[in-house]
Amino acid sequence: MKHQIAFSAPHHQASEVGLELLRQGASATEAMVAAAAAISVLYPHMNGLGGDSFWLIQEPGKQPIAINGGGRSAASATIDWYREQGFSAIPERGGASALSVAGTISAWQQALELSQHWQTPLPLAELLAPAIELAHRGITVSESLQSASRLTHPALGELPAFAECFLPNGQTLKTGELFRNGALGSLLEHLGQHGLDDFYRGEAARQIAGALECSGSPLRQVDLAAHKAQMMQPLCVSTRMGKFYNLPLPTQGCASLIIVALMDRLVKPHQSEAMQIHLLVEATKQAFLVRDRWVCDPAICSQPITDYLTDDALDSMAKAIDPERALPWPQIAKPGDTVWMGCCDDQGRMVSFIQSLYWEFGSGVVIPEFGLLWNNRGVSFSLDNDAQLALAPKRLPFHTLNPALANLYDGRSMVYGTMGGEGQPQTQAAILWRYLHLGQSLAQSISAPRWLLGRTWGQSNYDLKLEAPLEDVLVPLRHLGHRTQSVPIHSEMMGHAGAIVTQHRQVIAAASDPRSDGLALIK
Repeated sequence: MKHQIAFSAPHHQASEVGLELLRQGASATEAMVAAAAAISVLYPHMNGLGGDSFWLIQEPGKQPIAINGGGRSAASATIDWYREQGFSAIPERGGASALSVAGTISAWQQALELSQHWQTPLPLAELLAPAIELAHRGITVSESLQSASRLTHPALGELPAFAECFLPNGQTLKTGELFRNGALGSLLEHLGQHGLDDFYRGEAARQIAGALECSGSPLRQVDLAAHKAQMMQPLCVSTRMGKFYNLPLPTQGCASLIIVALMDRLVKPHQSEAMQIHLLVEATKQAFLVRDRWVCDPAICSQPITDYLTDDALDSMAKAIDPERALPWPQIAKPGDTVWMGCCDDQGRMVSFIQSLYWEFGSGVVIPEFGLLWNNRGVSFSLDNDAQLALAPKRLPFHTLNPALANLYDGRSMVYGTMGGEGQPQTQAAILWRYLHLGQSLAQSISAPRWLLGRTWGQSNYDLKLEAPLEDVLVPLRHLGHRTQSVPIHSEMMGHAGAIVTQHRQVIAAASDPRSDGLALIK
């Protein structure tokens, strides 16, 4: 029996690409690869082929599968390598910040190999064709892209290859203008003809590695050739409502699940809105304390992160939360931007997907031949040998990326997620709180005013930011010890969220965030 199909993305054209592939009979993973390629063109400041991606894939009646598409640090990326060049910290931009392999293309490849067991695969060139057309024909610059262009111009404008590609005529991108990246279209055409593996072990890899070396990056062709995305078992936590899934280390998926589990223990319908938000913020702090202590490359983590998802550990964290007083904060925030997309195909298979360059426009390093931006995920490493995230060769960096999925006991399945670095677990919690605990519609749950604990892009303060319609809870939260700040409604700093919910072989809801250029489509 065929299901309805649905697609949600933070840019409407990516949703349209994904839904059209689903209408043609593509599997959920095939449609997601097509949309992932398209949104790389449409939202180049948020994500791209030079970044990483993470997947949660659900077949009806089976356990979800996770794909880790995060790249490792270069074999020559050592603390001494940076010290010898006079760096006291890893640079935020430029070649030396481009120190980890881009893993997203390999993750696409893993997802497509999985779908070959489901049905006859569509040709890769057919999946990439919409993105190729967008790259050559050009895209209309969105407000989000314009904002990122202006914000990053001081840091990236002096990088010649970046300026040539993303600052036409030396000017920042402007809303409504046409922006073309034909070189990226040519790379996608090349991969469509020669296969995705060429990105790591073919002619494309040779050119990419050469350009990275010229930029001052420690990455070499051997690093690309060594990369392969990993399929793995996702993390899971159970609540009274169902089972919730997220990505294991080196992502902050554990933090998202801890907040969900603590919400189940602490938040009650009779409590005031201010008290419920207070408890959710305090749950976030507990989750971030665990995350900041333990999230790293699993190969060097001395304690299984699953130990913090047991009932005993969660009960202990719940008891540590004071309903009458906020825990003093801040902790160091992890900035970053990304895209989340979700879909459901006509066989009921669902995908929760995230793709990112880390900071806006990543490292700013552009491979000129391909119009390809490289990520700066490696800035999460430290040049302190004793640090939890100390830099070492072939090591996985910390990832904010964590697409989410839930199987509820009432028969509903849900894929959901958001961009927003530090805000991702918080926004996921806000959506679940409103949708599952307060009974609001999925669209209301995503569009309703949200909060963000910690520093966000372009700001240095670590207070609790709440969108303006939540002003009524500012005073009660201040009395509880929170340092609060009101920000305008639908601020982009609150993330670009989305979700799809199915039940009994039907898509019952799909939504995209009004804070983005997105669209959720059901057919």
